[in-house]
Amino acid sequence: MNTQKNGRTGRCLCGEVTFALTEDIDEVGVCHCEMCRRWAGAPWFAIHCKKPVSFDGEQHIVRFQSSDWAERGFCGNCGTNLFYRLLASGEYILSPFTLDDQSELSFTGQIFIDEKPEWYAFANETPTMTGAEVFAMYAPKEEG
Repeated sequence: MNTQKNGRTGRCLCGEVTFALTEDIDEVGVCHCEMCRRWAGAPWFAIHCKKPVSFDGEQHIVRFQSSDWAERGFCGNCGTNLFYRLLASGEYILSPFTLDDQSELSFTGQIFIDEKPEWYAFANETPTMTGAEVFAMYAPKEEG
């Protein structure tokens, strides 16, 4: 088993980029937004890391700022899509398929369900959110 005491490890296809999570994560979500589908060539399966992720081989990571709030990273050598990173919080959303040990993961939700093409559907019953609901969830809270 390739899990660490406090998290999981992973790598790109060629192994030039490796990473370690500092938390145990077992929940996988899917993003159906047009940007993620175009980037991944499919819906983006994702694990959301709220704690820091450490990377080795950082010099091989190419970063592309895809919006005002996030960047996407991939291995410049083999092209593996590694992460989506929220700029404000620094949180990483990683592909579960890059994990060394993919056991004990569970499919727990889908976002941007309103942008999902009608020609595919997952059999799993999961909670779903529209794009508007996702943006509202992450919007800065007004104090008052």
